[in-house]
Amino acid sequence: MPQRTQRNGEEEDPLTGVIIAAAIEVHRHLGPCLLESIYEEALCIELGLRGVAFARQTEVDVIYKGYTIKGQRLDLLVDEQVVVELKSVSKLPDVAVAQVLSYLKATRLNRGLLINFGEARLVDGIKRISL
Repeated sequence: MPQRTQRNGEEEDPLTGVIIAAAIEVHRHLGPCLLESIYEEALCIELGLRGVAFARQTEVDVIYKGYTIKGQRLDLLVDEQVVVELKSVSKLPDVAVAQVLSYLKATRLNRGLLINFGEARLVDGIKRISL
């Protein structure tokens, strides 16, 4: 398991770093504002080229008062550790972060990435989210 390191007083996670680097490579080649499904496919190709395990459109059960509700899907689940939600919009809606937080709670994971390929510079569209 990769070790977390400190940089500029913040903890750096190697796995999310690899995911972000792959997303930047996709954005560098395709540019902004294509369909979200195009970026999802390209990011899956890029992660595969980098030897990173992922599952696409993973179904997640939501538990309500002991009842299981099906139908929720994650864009990507990387290495069974990081939830990745992809967007391709000019401005992220405020609810997007809440969406990733809900996914983290449902999966009982603590790391997520919200990546908006609609930004001119992808680094402006990346949010690390953790519980």
